[in-house]
Amino acid sequence: MCYDVSFTVELKLLSDYFPDLIQDDQLTINFDATIHIVGHAYPEHPVIYQNREDGRLHLKLMEWGCIPFYVKDESKFIRQRASMLNARSERILDDKTSYWHKIRERRCLIPVTGIYEHREIKGWKNKVPYFIKYKQEPLFFLPGLYSVAELPDPETGELIKRFTYTIVTRPANPVMRAIHNGGDNAGRMPLFLPFELAKEWLSELTEERYRELLQFEMPNEQLSYWPVFTIRGTKPHPENKRKNEPYDWPKLPELTLT
Repeated sequence: MCYDVSFTVELKLLSDYFPDLIQDDQLTINFDATIHIVGHAYPEHPVIYQNREDGRLHLKLMEWGCIPFYVKDESKFIRQRASMLNARSERILDDKTSYWHKIRERRCLIPVTGIYEHREIKGWKNKVPYFIKYKQEPLFFLPGLYSVAELPDPETGELIKRFTYTIVTRPANPVMRAIHNGGDNAGRMPLFLPFELAKEWLSELTEERYRELLQFEMPNEQLSYWPVFTIRGTKPHPENKRKNEPYDWPKLPELTLT
């Protein structure tokens, strides 16, 4: 699945992709923090969505990890929320009991410069993290779904709208299958779409076209990827490099694509 992403470009670059984008919030990016964003912290992230009132594309801070619209007591949903960081593409249209089916028309795009995934090596104690990015662009846009829940402010009790999102995942292509090869969700990857298809994700879709986008498999050659140093631990990088920079792991086996 996808629980670790990176976002290391200026927000103004988004207007090169979406010239008429309306910014809902005053946003600033702390690049020291956003070079590695961990989903299980439920962080806020700038997300592009189509506003239902004016029909235009807006940029808004949303929390990663969907809170369903029917939740009224957040404290009772805390344990379940970790399962809402990602949405399996197969469930969005075909599982009518799924929350993802209920919010299938609330589509959004999550701008990132790359993602991290961990590779299991036979005989190694720890997995090796990799940084993966779209080769053609300085950033790309992960398709997602967003949810809006009205929850009481813990201090005032006033109901406030909480915007939250999930990242859509699909079966992995050969490169991602070789990297994400262990754990309960082995063989999964985020749904990567080229920019023209990502824009289409935000438009009105027939069910047939929706399904085609969900089934799009990014070709291996469109991705750049390399091993990096430990991203979740507190151990400092031995070469004092950034988390997304290549790291030469001794005796690391070559990736075998199948």
